[in-house]
Amino acid sequence: MSSTASELEKLNELLKKFRFAMVTTRAEDGALHAHPLTVQETESDGDLWFIVGTHASAVEHVLRDAKVGLSFSSDSTWLSLAGEAEIVDDLAKLKDLWSTTVEAWFPDGPESPGVTLLRVNALSGEYWESAGGRLATAIALVTSKVTGERPQGGENEKFDLPG
Repeated sequence: MSSTASELEKLNELLKKFRFAMVTTRAEDGALHAHPLTVQETESDGDLWFIVGTHASAVEHVLRDAKVGLSFSSDSTWLSLAGEAEIVDDLAKLKDLWSTTVEAWFPDGPESPGVTLLRVNALSGEYWESAGGRLATAIALVTSKVTGERPQGGENEKFDLPG
């Protein structure tokens, strides 16, 4: 299934809700590893930028196997993306994304030899939204336990991205 303009609009709306992602990579032995990373920028097609240390295991994994998974979670919204990652050495882009928050992790600044960019080209995804937020979700779960029926409400969609 190809993404539509409304699907991309929904994805961009969802991505605004999240600051952090768990980026899952594959190690040399095939084991999956999830890395908590701060989203520095999202592009309109769902691609994401992260600032990482050059010696991070995520960098090593991506250089060997570009396929990654990303997961995001809030009180009432969950998003999963699959894509391909690449390490991007672009000082101008790094400076553009730099902030005082990043500086806490990399005190030598964007020109430090120990910092680089990770760009994820999102290819597909799925999201779940619970109608009414945390309280409505809790009520629906309790109601489900009492009635034995599956909770109703919310949204769930899968989508493919232009890559």
